[in-house]
Order: sequence, then structure tokens, then C-alpha cells
Amino acid sequence: MQNPTLLWLDALTYSLDRSIMNFAIRKAFIATTAATLTFFSGLLPTLATVFDQQEVEQSDFVAVAAPVGTGNAYQLLVLEQISDEQLCWEEVGSNPTRIDPLLLTFDFTGLCGRSTDSNGYSIRRDGQDLGLQYSLRIVRRDDQLVLLGVPGDRTQPEFVIARSNGIAPDFVKLSLEPGWRFTRRVFGERALGHIYFTQGVTPPGAITFQDAANDIYANEIRQAVQLGFISGFPDNTFRPQSPLTREQLVSMVLESLDTLPNINLTIPTQASAAPYPDVEASRWSAAKIQFARTNNIVSGYQDGTFRPAQAVTRAELMAVLRRAAEYGRSLQGLSPQLDAQQQPTNFIDIDAHWGASLIRQMSTYCRVASPLNESGNQFAPDTAAQRNYAAAATLRMLTCTQPQETPETPETQEILPPGAPQPQEDPQFQIPPPQEPPQLQFPQPQEPPQPQQPQPQEPPQPQEPPQPQQPSQQLPILEPQESLPFQEAPPDDAGVTP
Repeated sequence: MQNPTLLWLDALTYSLDRSIMNFAIRKAFIATTAATLTFFSGLLPTLATVFDQQEVEQSDFVAVAAPVGTGNAYQLLVLEQISDEQLCWEEVGSNPTRIDPLLLTFDFTGLCGRSTDSNGYSIRRDGQDLGLQYSLRIVRRDDQLVLLGVPGDRTQPEFVIARSNGIAPDFVKLSLEPGWRFTRRVFGERALGHIYFTQGVTPPGAITFQDAANDIYANEIRQAVQLGFISGFPDNTFRPQSPLTREQLVSMVLESLDTLPNINLTIPTQASAAPYPDVEASRWSAAKIQFARTNNIVSGYQDGTFRPAQAVTRAELMAVLRRAAEYGRSLQGLSPQLDAQQQPTNFIDIDAHWGASLIRQMSTYCRVASPLNESGNQFAPDTAAQRNYAAAATLRMLTCTQPQETPETPETQEILPPGAPQPQEDPQFQIPPPQEPPQLQFPQPQEPPQPQQPQPQEPPQPQEPPQPQQPSQQLPILEPQESLPFQEAPPDDAGVTP
């Protein structure tokens, strides 16, 4: 019979061995977990820099507060106008501006984009992707809806990104706060469907003005200045809300037409005679006004005057841009007819106006005519055209006047972590999804991934342009009230390319 003391010692030794082993296992597990967490915490900044951003046309995007359930809660929805073939949404009213999601009524494949959760949009600030650190949330504050960037770490600040300027139990537009803009996520050289709410980091090569950085037309102002048909002032300002005069508009439009491919306008530097009784031949704009009148781009008033220093109205701006587009197409050997690129905008304040027909026409032509301040459904035809909108509208006219190529639809599949579930959309606004490409795998930390490239497509063969046609000797006469472009100022203060 074994000694009970020895049996007790054996049991005690076994128990101690198991305790020591369990402690070692727990210690090893804790150490492994800590190392893993340390690895991933070090990886987050790396993953945040895997992606880059691409500047986009701001008017092609809208942030929407979409009601969920009874309308007491809202979910963020981002819509994109990919093609001008059919409008994806329409804006109605103001304070708040309601959004009619037209893409719900047709197959929007290749025409519209939509993102409904964090797999389709996130925050990017100062060049860093904050999708893993911040979430986007819509809350009620001070009788309006506010889009917030909410940090996972409570010690970090939250961001106010957009506001609705009112509340309605409907789809409501969220207007971005100054300093925020839309950009697109880029992986390598590949543009993705993921949309950023972006703050900071000036686009490469951008020409910036301190007073236009947060302007609703900031991106189009930058492009217009880079093309050279409008400029800033010596004090590094653009003065985006200053009115544009009729002579300034003439100068800007002619300079813009000179940027068309393979076009070299020969504009005399000196007028041969006074083009109008109130425009002397020695005036800085006289030669350009004479050229524009000769080519039926502008006309004067019924009393025979031109009124060069008078502010041009938004309706007059549309009249001049329509004639400029017709003339620009003729210079390229194209038909001067302006074919509609999209459905007309339903402006509520132009029905009895002399320019109603041409304003509706120009709203179908790359949205040259768009609502006042890009919001609501009023055009304000008799309001003075400001420099920011004039630059943007002229840029849109140029874009539509050039021969159009079939655009490639941007990649809309998002890169998700392995095994991540597909997002579930609220049934309130589920949209039949377009066919999407196969899911890409999230890049592994140990080596850069090789992103799948879309199957290359043969670019469309350019159409052989017809034989160049000389501009019509007599294009349609501008409406009686129409006026012309840009403000008189000394050469160092004109704010336009002389």
C-alpha cells in the first residue's frame, strides 16, 4: 500500500505543474495578443496611406440625408452623376433643399453611382484616410440635420462636415461646410467607386486664391484659371462673388474659345473703328467686342449701345454662351446645333422671361445653366452673373463644345477586408444594383497586392469630322435685352485675361 503522504505530495506536484503550465500558456497568449495588437496598430497608418485621392467635379455629387423608418432617423446617401444622358436626381426648394432621387425610376447602370454605407464613403483629412478611425453620422442639431465625423476614440475631436439648413421627412440635401469637398479613392493608378469627404491638401498643381478656396465653384475656378481664360487679381484674390461686366464677358468667352483643340483665334489687338457708339476704338476691350459682334457672338441693345461696363445678367450670360458654343462648333467643322446632353432643368422663375427658351436649352448642355448657387430650382435670370458662376458656366460650355468621347464608367467595387459581409441597405431606399465587377481582396500587410486590372477596352474610333464649315453669316439674333461680357478696369485690375 502506497504511503498516503507520498500520494499527497504527488497530487500537489501535479497540481503545481498544471498551474505553472496554464500560467505559461496564459502569459504566452497575452504576449501574442499584445504583439498582434501592436502589429495592427502600427499597420493602421500604413493602410491609411495605401490609398490616394482624385479630385472630382463637385457638381457631379450630392450628399443626401435619407429618412429611415418613420423619418425620425436619417442615413447618409451619396449620389454621383456619371453620365449626362439622364439626370440622377433633382433638387427642389430650399431650407432645406429636397432631393428627388430620379435614379429610382430607371436602370441607372453606367449613368449614376450611389453609396449607402461606409463601404462606399469615408473621411479623408490632410491626406490621411480616416475610414478606420472615424464614422459618418447624421444627427439633429438646432432644427437642422448635421453630418458629423465621429471618432472611435472619444479623446479625438468630431468634425462637422455638412448641414441641411432645415428638416423635412424626405430626402434632404446636405451642403458641405467650407473647406470640405468630394474626392474619389484611388488605389495605385486605379480610380475606385469609394467617395471621400475630404478636407485639406491642395490638389497638385492647383492655383489657389484665398477667397475662393471654399467657394462652391472652387474646382471649376481652378480649371478655368489653369486654362487661362480668366485670372485672379494682383493681391492673390479671385473675388468670386463680384459681378461680371459685359466687356469682361466678351474677353473671357473669346479667350476660352481659343483653348479649343487645334483652334487659333486671330483677334486684332486694335479695333478698326468704334464697334458701338459707347465703345470707343481706343477702349481696352474694343477689338474683342468688334470681333465678337462680327461673328454674331454678341449684340447690343435696341438703342444701339453696348454698355460695356454694365453688369451682365445670368440670362445674358446664357445667351452669349449659347452663341459662343455654336461658333466654337463651327470652328471645329461641326454642326452648330447644340444637342441636348441631359434632361432640361425645371426652373420655376423663368416661364415669363425673354430668355426662358435659351436657359432651358443651356441647362441640357452640360448644365451650363444651373440653379442659383447650385441649389434649389430658381435660375434668377435677371441677377448679375458673378465671376465664380461665369467661370464655371464657360468651362462647362467648353467641355460640351468639344467632340465627345464615350466616357469609361469608373470602377465601383470597393476593396473590403477578407470575409467582410456585404452591406445591407435599408429597404426604404433599396435600389436595383448595377452589375458590379468581382470583389477585390484587401491588400495584405506583408507585401503590396497586385490589384486586378479591368479588361482593357478598345477606345472608340473617332468620327471623321465633316468638312469645316464657315460660321453662319447670320446666327440667331440675341434677344433684345441681351448684353455682353466683362467689367472695365485698368489692365492690372481687370481680373480677366486681356
